[in-house]
Amino acid sequence: MFTGIVEEVGVVEAIAPSAGGRRLVVRARTVLEGTEPGASVAVNGVCVTVVRREAGAGIFEADLLGRTWEVTALRSLAPGSGVNLERALRVGDRIGGHFVLGHVDGTGVIGSRRGEGADVIFRIDADPALAPGFVPRGSVAVDGVSLTIARVFGASFEVHCIPHTLLHTTLGALRAGAAVNLETDVLGKYARPRGGVTEGLLRESGF
Repeated sequence: MFTGIVEEVGVVEAIAPSAGGRRLVVRARTVLEGTEPGASVAVNGVCVTVVRREAGAGIFEADLLGRTWEVTALRSLAPGSGVNLERALRVGDRIGGHFVLGHVDGTGVIGSRRGEGADVIFRIDADPALAPGFVPRGSVAVDGVSLTIARVFGASFEVHCIPHTLLHTTLGALRAGAAVNLETDVLGKYARPRGGVTEGLLRESGF
């Protein structure tokens, strides 16, 4: 589990074919600290398992299943691409963003980018199947970055990014047409609006 607060932007060193998928090699620094083979790291919002770590060289490697490659925006990566990185949440850590599982629900496309003062507003177009998970003022992870949904337009939504987010994540480089990984708020998957009040599944079941 993660929080959507990016710790650093790593760089893809290589993507090589492997048995059943791809081997992803990422250059990093911060997320290598305390990370050993078997640990989880979010790469652009996708939870991967570190299979090899070489601290001296400043790299870690992770295997991507064929299915992961097909259904996430990681397939758009190439050597030199920047990626948002976050180590798994530890018990007792502050949760500055929201609960992010690293299980991407689908991909979206940057429909537009416009400035508003020092901020940038992205409109993201997604698969209509994801629309129920987009809630105004709710949370969403975009390439692993915890953001608040400002407005919803069916299967599209807008998010505002402050300068700090643009500078310290890959979102600052996004332009119209770019593909992004999307994960809707896990809490929203177990609750739904009813009569103007959000009721959890337990209440609906009579508890």
